[in-house]
Amino acid sequence: MTALTGHTAIPRPAAASCGAAVVTDVLITGSRRTPARAKDWSSQGLDHLVSVATERSNGPVASLERRALLAAFDAKVVGPILLAKHFAQLIAEKGSLLSFSGLAAWRPSPGLVAMAATNGSVNTLASALAVELAPTRVNAISPGVIDTSNWDTAVPDKREWFRQIAASAPVGRGGDPSDVSAAARALLVNPYITGETLHMDGGARWS
Repeated sequence: MTALTGHTAIPRPAAASCGAAVVTDVLITGSRRTPARAKDWSSQGLDHLVSVATERSNGPVASLERRALLAAFDAKVVGPILLAKHFAQLIAEKGSLLSFSGLAAWRPSPGLVAMAATNGSVNTLASALAVELAPTRVNAISPGVIDTSNWDTAVPDKREWFRQIAASAPVGRGGDPSDVSAAARALLVNPYITGETLHMDGGARWS
């Protein structure tokens, strides 16, 4: 059984190829998020736990508000730590935890200070948890620009935006959800990968 947590969902092919997927709620208490249904799986166990939660807090650093910053770190950093706290003991042998970082940690841009900081923290967290929770594996994926509906309103002209992405990317195109699925599956099923961040950005870090 693969558990997916957060406000969005990892493309289902990645989860389906690794077993049945279960979407769990995250209980928000003050500034902390804790699993709401950990006990439900105590008798079943989990093969993998995938956290895709995110909360954006973009804008010039001079305009950032503390509440929004804390929400962003709660979702991408504090949340996965608490998931590890409550669920690590339920992960089956050769199972793993997987979180999502992002390109902003490696290619900072004006207005994305919070995104860069939270994504960078995810990378560090993966290696730290891999050591502490061993032999349970812990990894992260750092996607580049992926062609999803999120971009429909994020940019004035999505088609032109992805044309520019394709022109600048070493692979000659933007990312597709199937690319994310393949990357997630690789980390979930390979028993000899832990503490790593898999860059799935078409080489955008170098362009």
